[in-house]
Amino acid sequence: MPGTVWTGTISFGLVSVGVRMYSARERHGPTVHQFVRGTNARVRYQRVNEDTGERVANEDIVKGAEVDESDSFVLLEPADMEQIQPGRSKTLEITGFISAEDVDPLWFSSTYYLGPDKSSAKPYRLLLAALEESGRAGLGTLVMRNRQHLALIAPQQGVLTASTLYWPDEIRDPEDVMRPPSGEVDKGELRLASQLIDAMTTEWEPSQYSDEYERRLEELIATKARGGTVSYEGREPEEKGEGKVVALDDALRASLKQRKKDRAAKSGQRGRAPAPRTSEDHQPTKSELLEQAKQLEIPGRTRMSKDELADAISKAG
Repeated sequence: MPGTVWTGTISFGLVSVGVRMYSARERHGPTVHQFVRGTNARVRYQRVNEDTGERVANEDIVKGAEVDESDSFVLLEPADMEQIQPGRSKTLEITGFISAEDVDPLWFSSTYYLGPDKSSAKPYRLLLAALEESGRAGLGTLVMRNRQHLALIAPQQGVLTASTLYWPDEIRDPEDVMRPPSGEVDKGELRLASQLIDAMTTEWEPSQYSDEYERRLEELIATKARGGTVSYEGREPEEKGEGKVVALDDALRASLKQRKKDRAAKSGQRGRAPAPRTSEDHQPTKSELLEQAKQLEIPGRTRMSKDELADAISKAG
């Protein structure tokens, strides 16, 4: 089970909720290191003095900041840094509630699960239910890992989450990095684009997506570990984005036509429409499959897609 990232109290008004914070995300896949070609010698990085080339001990390293881009630096001792660090507050005070839809994804940095401590189950459930019913999220600040963070408390997947947000001065304006497009949109092309979006509208089902690079990397490592060789023949080359220039409205019409053709082909493969589903035809969700896989102790289950989980459960069961 993942360890606790932060423990403290959420407060709103005079109500306090003791919580424990857990990371909501994890990275998968093999860890790849650097080696000297033809040997098993690892390549490692060392802290060295750029003037002498000699290694420097950790206790002899201090931080420094450049002054006015003038190649002169101010050196900061650990005692200097400690004086300006935020207090070790264990309280996340909600200063207000906002509509959860008002915060664009651009502002989100990291997201964590919040679980109640033993004495706060009732106020935790109350805050969770109130936020779900109101469609709002709590906004406040917390100190974590010696840094102050702007945080958004919201209900997700039946629990409370805390999402750290970027500060306003950390968000760039589009004009800082690019020239926004200008000009009018052709109404006919807009209508075609809207039709194409409608034709391509689908349900958000994350289990249908998987990291193909990670899968191929694992296959490559397993093959070479067995002493086998990997053939790269037949792999589709990457598109370079070059080719015939097509008018935008023609491209939209062709896309719509292809979409309809694909949909007709799928309908033909399915044949006649199936009978209405009954409760006996219930298709388990990925969460249900994960729980079954956990009970069967299937290794690597958290990295599997929904179809892979169903297949592994079938073989194990």
